[in-house]
Amino acid sequence: MDKNTFALTPPMGWNSYDYYDTTVTEEQVRANAQVMAEKLKAFGWEYVVVDIQWYAHGAGTMRDKFQYIPFAPVEMDEFSRLLPDPKRFPSSAGGQGFKPLADYVHSLGLKFGIHIMRGIPRQAAHSHTKILHTDTTADRIAEPNSVCRWNPDMYGVRDCPEGQAYYDSLLELYASWGVDFIKCDDICNTDNLVDHSEKGYERKHEIEMIARAIQRAGRPIVLSLSPGPAIIQKSWHYKRYANMWRITDDFWDDWQLLKAMFPRCEIWQDHIARGCYPDCDMLPLGKIGGGFGQGERDTRLTRDEQRTMMTLWCLFGSPLMLGAELTKLDDWTLSLLTNRAVLEMLPPACRPSQLYREDGRAVWTAENAETGKRYAALFNLDDHQSTVQASLADMQPDACRVTELWTGQSSSVTGGVLSAELAPHACAVFEWDCEK
Repeated sequence: MDKNTFALTPPMGWNSYDYYDTTVTEEQVRANAQVMAEKLKAFGWEYVVVDIQWYAHGAGTMRDKFQYIPFAPVEMDEFSRLLPDPKRFPSSAGGQGFKPLADYVHSLGLKFGIHIMRGIPRQAAHSHTKILHTDTTADRIAEPNSVCRWNPDMYGVRDCPEGQAYYDSLLELYASWGVDFIKCDDICNTDNLVDHSEKGYERKHEIEMIARAIQRAGRPIVLSLSPGPAIIQKSWHYKRYANMWRITDDFWDDWQLLKAMFPRCEIWQDHIARGCYPDCDMLPLGKIGGGFGQGERDTRLTRDEQRTMMTLWCLFGSPLMLGAELTKLDDWTLSLLTNRAVLEMLPPACRPSQLYREDGRAVWTAENAETGKRYAALFNLDDHQSTVQASLADMQPDACRVTELWTGQSSSVTGGVLSAELAPHACAVFEWDCEK
């Protein structure tokens, strides 16, 4: 199988992390999937992803002390493979795993995904449990000096045939469940190094092992790598083995984090291809935060900032993974997620290019090689109102008709200069038709 056929366009979907953290239940996943099917599927949203610690017993019960309870027991089969916690996912009981939940998601016309940590459970290594299709045990392939610095659940896996057999057995299991998407954590940049040092890529052999296991499983499964920032020197390796990779650490509803995404997109703009997508991380929109012990909250991004985020993600070509609690989706957030004209910028045929970024302003352009549609996005990154201009003389005749995609308003532009007066942190994104 060609991995670049697993995701012909950047994946779009919902992930449980921003609202539920480690605590999501089967009932909640089903409820969110139903809303996606009813309100978002027609606009391209299709993945339903269960994020971290679906296998952990008592996850979230010590939130005042730990996000991840150290050395807590986990649900696991005899071959060292993690299984869903049956208390939170009742349909998984009796060895069913995620198959019943995946079947439900598929019945809605959607796709099902899970989060995994790289490696093998510490519990398996300490218990010397078996590795399927081998005569070895978990302790023989585990690397006890390779431990995620923020999650205590796993050891790294040695680069050896038995280690590959372990990953093969994982993907064999996931394929039997009907998994369509895997978000693998602590693997894109294992040290979250912001200087783009290659030291954070010391687990590249585990990326390759997982990619081989997906191929051998015989099911098209999108491979997403987290967390970032991804290492630009290794762009060729990400593109060879993964479908998407995080170019940032966890992204939240903070203007400074959104502003910092512009230079990240700048260095990654030439590395987008069919089936290969630099990932700006999740969209913290609507109601989020409910699973962190701090209570539910509305996104802290202003409406202008939310449009700026959606515009940049779509024009850049990032995957779109929504963090909102969909059962509480408000009309404003729904309007952001269902703007067809903005979403049409997302496919990889629409090649992004930053025109400039300076003095608190940024301008990006794009042209869709298949449809011929052309776009220009003007961003005000300052904390005060500002005029943002773009000279498009090289891309258009002297006169053209432009439509702003968020408001639907049309106007004429002459002299090859596009201009907009923008509020702090706001944007305007235009599609244009030139007069022949």
